[in-house]
Amino acid sequence: MRIDELNFAAPIGRLALGFLAEIGRTALFTKDALLTGLAPRYYWNQIGAQLFRVGYTSLPVVAMTAFFTGGALALQIYTGSSPTTAATLVPSIVAIGMTRELGPVLAGLMVSGRVGASIAAELGTMKVTEQTDALVTLSTNPMKYLVGPRLIAAVLSLPLLVAIGDIIGVMGGYVVGTRSLGFNGAAFLKTTADALHSDDVTSGLIKAAVFGFIIALMGCYHGFNSKGGAQGVGRATTNAVVSSAILILAANFALTSILFGKH
Repeated sequence: MRIDELNFAAPIGRLALGFLAEIGRTALFTKDALLTGLAPRYYWNQIGAQLFRVGYTSLPVVAMTAFFTGGALALQIYTGSSPTTAATLVPSIVAIGMTRELGPVLAGLMVSGRVGASIAAELGTMKVTEQTDALVTLSTNPMKYLVGPRLIAAVLSLPLLVAIGDIIGVMGGYVVGTRSLGFNGAAFLKTTADALHSDDVTSGLIKAAVFGFIIALMGCYHGFNSKGGAQGVGRATTNAVVSSAILILAANFALTSILFGKH
């Protein structure tokens, strides 16, 4: 093999090795977060503060996203269906689409952009200013004090946000259907109730819990591994949002295959 061919392959090899090393570091951080961060004892004040931050303060953006998504979905389905089937298809697909897919995925993406970036920026700033080292000198494990409460809060908050978002998204479809498309309100709600099953709702809530874990984990991981001052914190914030979004979409595909692959 010629030298120029080796030089061409070298960057690809470095990229592959760097990617595998990143996967390894993430796996080790995940292990520490699960075994150390989530083990007793718990810092309940920190968990309560993170529940407010992740859940309550994210509710407006999740609600607005769900409402407009439900309304847009109703318009799209109505446009693509015939007049004879629209009355059945619009309520059914809006309800199933929001609860199974759009509700958890969109909520996860919105929260990752809002909360994941915030977690990475906060922990990254603490890392570069050596505040995490100060916790160690005070005999406080950073994994338990910083990572654990954020993981617990995100896993608990995302299903609640998604449940509320599902209701608001269906109501968005209801408002558009009854106000703009001429549907009967009672018939719309009855068709929605008939189309929904418990599996549709629970699958979305399971996805939401997984997405919450991913968001908090990526925010904490990139925050803890940031270096290089303000630029490093900026890179950590960007990497946290991008990695969370990619993993949410990948996890959504995997969970959909597991939960509905045999249906």
